[in-house]
Amino acid sequence: MRRFPVVDRRRARRSCLAVPGSSAKMIDKARGLAVDSFFLDLEDAVAPLAKAEARGRVAAALNEGGWDGKIRSVRVNDLTSQWTYRDVVEVVETAGENLDTIVLPKVSTPDHVRWLDLTLTQVERATGLEVGRIGVEAQIEDARGLAEVDAIASASPRVEALVFGPADFMASIGVRSMVVGEQPPGYDVGDAYHYVLMRMLVAARAHDVQAIDGPYLAIKDVEGLRRVGGRSAALGFDGKWVLHPAQVDAVNELFSPRQADYDHAENVLDAYEWHTSEAGGMRGAAMLGDEMIDEASRKMALVIAGKGRAAGMSRTDRWTPPTG
Repeated sequence: MRRFPVVDRRRARRSCLAVPGSSAKMIDKARGLAVDSFFLDLEDAVAPLAKAEARGRVAAALNEGGWDGKIRSVRVNDLTSQWTYRDVVEVVETAGENLDTIVLPKVSTPDHVRWLDLTLTQVERATGLEVGRIGVEAQIEDARGLAEVDAIASASPRVEALVFGPADFMASIGVRSMVVGEQPPGYDVGDAYHYVLMRMLVAARAHDVQAIDGPYLAIKDVEGLRRVGGRSAALGFDGKWVLHPAQVDAVNELFSPRQADYDHAENVLDAYEWHTSEAGGMRGAAMLGDEMIDEASRKMALVIAGKGRAAGMSRTDRWTPPTG
């Protein structure tokens, strides 16, 4: 296997903003929003006759900068279309130095990811870019993609995230609803999408990539967004797509730990490190207040602390070793 550069593939993706690649106005507005990542869209948000022109606008926007540490992505067209090859080649040749990932939609087999991997490698070598730095976010949008999600997640070292595409997925399996993000009429027990989300999450964790929930289309219904997004956040998803500035704050909050949970996780890590040290008595299990902590506690705390650190949170409470 080719050797890839060391890249932080687990960068924060709490909020992932969709930006139409054909709209200069929306691209400019996206620069000032407090999202962790964004993608300039060449697929569904761009009409067929505007796609060629949109490539140049997207590349120029990446090169102009002003993205303030956000993950910079482009969603190309899917591999059943006539546009994908030129999307990848033109954007990467022109703006590859200012591009972090490519979002590949409608990934139904690992061969789709392998194609993108090899194409990126050829363009990187031809243009002198660092081979392997540009990551891939694979969007799962149909039944076959979900059936092959493990192979997709492990298809290339470039893969950074699996992304759920709810609208196309609903059509793929025949859900009798036109409301994306909500439960279909008649499904009144549980969550109709729980299996899909959990299947993607398990595949992501098994292959050390992130899991991102898809968008909630009712952009003015922030309470509905909180309700639906709260489910995937509770499962352990890393973030969610947003379609409008009004959704950003709610999603950032949903996919960040609560302050008390973050403080507690950091305290568990500090306390466990001390108790297992020689100074702390080399104990594998110890008490933190009224709670027993051990190695399993440390692993759970690492998850919460990691999410908090990625979100830029600061501690408001700090455990100190006992004295005397």
